[in-house]
Amino acid sequence: MVHLRKLSLPLLIAAAGFAGAQQAQPESQTVHPGNKILAHALEVETGRAAARPHEQHVSSGVMYPLLTAAGALGKHNQTSFAPAMPMSNGSRSNGSGSEQGSGTQGCSNVFSQGNRRNVRVNQDCSLRRQAEEVVVVNPVNPDNILAGQNDSRIGFNHCGYDFSNDGGKTWGDLLPPLWQFVLKDGHLGDFCSDPTVTFDAVGNAYIGGLLIDLNFPPNALIVMKSNAGIDGAFYHSPAAVPFQTYRDTPVGVITNDDDPNVADDKPLIVADSHLSSLKKNNVYATYTRFANTGVGVGGNSPINFSQSVDGGATWSTPVEISGASSHCTVGSGEANPNACDQDQGSDPFVGADGTVYVTFGNGNKPGIGSNQILMVSCPPSADCSSAASWQGPFKVQDITDTQPVCPSIGRQCLPPNTYRLDDFVEISGSVDNAGRLYVVFADFRNGKANCTGTAPPAVPPCDDDVFYTFSTDHGATWSTATQITPAGSAQWQPWSVVSPDGSKLFAAYYDRSYGDCEFTGCNDITLAEIQDQASPHHHQLHAQPHCRQ
Repeated sequence: MVHLRKLSLPLLIAAAGFAGAQQAQPESQTVHPGNKILAHALEVETGRAAARPHEQHVSSGVMYPLLTAAGALGKHNQTSFAPAMPMSNGSRSNGSGSEQGSGTQGCSNVFSQGNRRNVRVNQDCSLRRQAEEVVVVNPVNPDNILAGQNDSRIGFNHCGYDFSNDGGKTWGDLLPPLWQFVLKDGHLGDFCSDPTVTFDAVGNAYIGGLLIDLNFPPNALIVMKSNAGIDGAFYHSPAAVPFQTYRDTPVGVITNDDDPNVADDKPLIVADSHLSSLKKNNVYATYTRFANTGVGVGGNSPINFSQSVDGGATWSTPVEISGASSHCTVGSGEANPNACDQDQGSDPFVGADGTVYVTFGNGNKPGIGSNQILMVSCPPSADCSSAASWQGPFKVQDITDTQPVCPSIGRQCLPPNTYRLDDFVEISGSVDNAGRLYVVFADFRNGKANCTGTAPPAVPPCDDDVFYTFSTDHGATWSTATQITPAGSAQWQPWSVVSPDGSKLFAAYYDRSYGDCEFTGCNDITLAEIQDQASPHHHQLHAQPHCRQ
């Protein structure tokens, strides 16, 4: 049974719904990335070079500052601008919690339409871009919610974080001093991208981000901590040093690289928050490691893993966990022709018994626009810092990625929106206390013929859809994918969580099924509540208008 409604969780509405607000861009400057992976990605993005076969995209959060510095963002701008949301009475919030006065677009913390009320999460009043949001809830105190986003209030992306102690009714925010970290060339990072946040079993919070030097090779993945009781209101060194909570350094270092042929991307961290687990409070990180290999197709992007067993202070040497399989038959950048190494978009999550699961998109499959979702796992009895401890990869589902390419952004999109779209990396996994696994994803298998090829002339309707699949044998086999969304319109970029008892699966996603949004380009956010998901035979759809972007 599926119940759909416009998402009424303010923490997601504010972080995602206002990411498209127009901003003044920094003046362009000459940029020649010293990192060869990023230099190549910039050439591909701007149409001056072709991607090699099966090559995966560097994430948008990394590309934005590169395009901005190169003066190319205006030509490759994914954002559909939308006005600030008015109140039902035509007024706007004045930022103090009252809803009065016409005011300006900035600084409104509450937005209402009819009986719907949305709260701004990040408190930036400058209308600069915030995107790639992440949200977590404290398992010790459900009223304590943390969010993160790529935050451009002071220029290039920095990793911004937000905190609430009243269940999302009010929020504070900050830009932690992640950029104070010194990269291997002695420089500070020019920007921080791909923010990530997690809680452990006792309420300690951890944040991470990717630091990059625009014109030089280094990049690094680092972690800071907010001890239980601070509730994410500020972050400090994870090291057990005197006056820890007053210290910005040392940070936890997952990787710190200055090889011009290597670039890290899309990190996510997750802590074991299960009190029943023998590995409770361990913190895990996965990310994509792009590399020029000189082998096979010349490059790869496998999924790497690192762990901390001391509260984020130190991290194990990263290992490649995406492995090799008969499911991976083309495009290897390694000596093993069956290496599953053309990957992106990993999502780590942890079972109640301490098993670590990681889903990711994989492109080592024949055919244009034909990719797959794979999963690997590390059992609770194993040392996950060893590559030999990882089982799989197991095939979850095939994905059809034949959406049109918008010339204005150099990436796939769903006209008339010019949002960058990559269903291949928008994969969300979760597990309930009984060990049942769920994966939610979107793809274009139902796409309309009028919305393919190069856009324009591709036109809506563009029928991208969201699906889920489940496994009852620890990921070895998976159910047939079940479609969550209605036919005839576009839904994309889902994220999901399953209730601990397994009775409900929740999935949130962008949605153009309301009103005329499929043809005007506006979009909303829908929250789907799926019941009886292990025997999907009856669907009921309920929807109410909520927040329009």
